[in-house]
Amino acid sequence: MTQTRCSWPGEDDLMIIYHDEEWGVPIHDDRKWFEKIILDGAQAGLSWKTILHKREGYRRAFEGFDPEKVARFDEGRLADLMLDPGIVRNRLKIASAVKNARAFLQIRQEFGSFNAWIWSFTGGKPVINRFNTLQEIPARTDLSDRISKELKKRGFTFVGSTIVYAFLQAGGVVNDHLGSCFRKQELEGSDF
Repeated sequence: MTQTRCSWPGEDDLMIIYHDEEWGVPIHDDRKWFEKIILDGAQAGLSWKTILHKREGYRRAFEGFDPEKVARFDEGRLADLMLDPGIVRNRLKIASAVKNARAFLQIRQEFGSFNAWIWSFTGGKPVINRFNTLQEIPARTDLSDRISKELKKRGFTFVGSTIVYAFLQAGGVVNDHLGSCFRKQELEGSDF
């Protein structure tokens, strides 16, 4: 029996696995949050499919998404990354990953973890939306506006409200699986 899922993964195997196993699952691990920040920033102006298919390249290039290592990248390392076909070779996005690593570490130092900080915006609970079509899902919300503004104030880049909303969806702070999707019910019934 075929399960009904959100339609956005299409027929792409990697997108289907990502949807079924990761998207919307609440994250409580700082390294996974840092991965989401890098990848969602890289997605700006591109499709998620493009970035997802380069994720292994990003893992290799950005030291397994270790923010402490990425924060120490110098100009030579940035120049090397511009030659890496495994990632999106955009100087601003690559430099942003390093800048964001430094800002990420500052949040972690101030709040104990990035995880504690990001979940504080929703009282530690996912926002569960009730949408039946992809067209109903907003590109941004008041929540993503607030978090975007705070991230920018703390020195992050490539964190506009639309990117932040995708980040919140991916990390499970917002559950935007459609009502007909089998993951909607599974995630609502889970204790993460």
